[in-house]
Amino acid sequence: MALPQSLRVSVTPPELELIASQQLIEIIPLISMERTAFISGAYGPLRPPIKAKIPLWMAVNLKLKKKCHIVAPDWLNVDYLQARLTHETSQPSFSDLPFRFAEVAKVILDVASDDLENPDNIRSLLKDLREARQAKSRDGIKTLDHSELSLPNLCSMEINEIRPFFVQSMSVLTQLVRNPVADPLRLNP
Repeated sequence: MALPQSLRVSVTPPELELIASQQLIEIIPLISMERTAFISGAYGPLRPPIKAKIPLWMAVNLKLKKKCHIVAPDWLNVDYLQARLTHETSQPSFSDLPFRFAEVAKVILDVASDDLENPDNIRSLLKDLREARQAKSRDGIKTLDHSELSLPNLCSMEINEIRPFFVQSMSVLTQLVRNPVADPLRLNP
C-alpha cells in the first residue's frame, strides 16, 4: 500500500533497493545467452563458466530461474565486514563502505544466500554494523548547527533514515538563527 504524498517524506527502503538493482554485479552463468539490449544498456554475452557483469536486477531474475550463481561483491564477506565493524566500534569516523551496501546486501542475501559463504554470519555482521552506524548518526545529529551537518561515508539507506529529521531540524534551526526569540521559554510569538 502506498502512502499518501503528504505522509511520504523520503524514499522507501524497497524503492532504494530498486535503485540499487541497477548496480553491476558478477555472476557465473549456467546458460548461454547472446548480448541483449535493455533500456539501461546491453549485457552479455553469457557463456558458462565465464564470469559476466550484469545489473543486480538481471542477476536476481536469472538466479530465481536457476540460470546463474551470483558472485558476492568483494565487500560481502565475513572478514571485510568484521574489519568494518571493528572500525565502527573503535573509531569516531564512519568506515568507508559502498554507498548502496545495505540494499545490495539485502537483495543478495534474500535471493542468493546459497552462493555466499557464511550467510548467517554476514547477516549478523550487517546488523551489528547497522546498529553501530545508527548510533554514530544519532551522535552526529547532536552536533547539528544551522548551516551544515557533516557525516562523511554515510550510505544511501542511512541518509534516507535521517533525512526527515534532518530537514525539519534544519528548518527550525534556520528560523531560530534568523529570528532569535527574546524569551527562550516562549517559542511561538
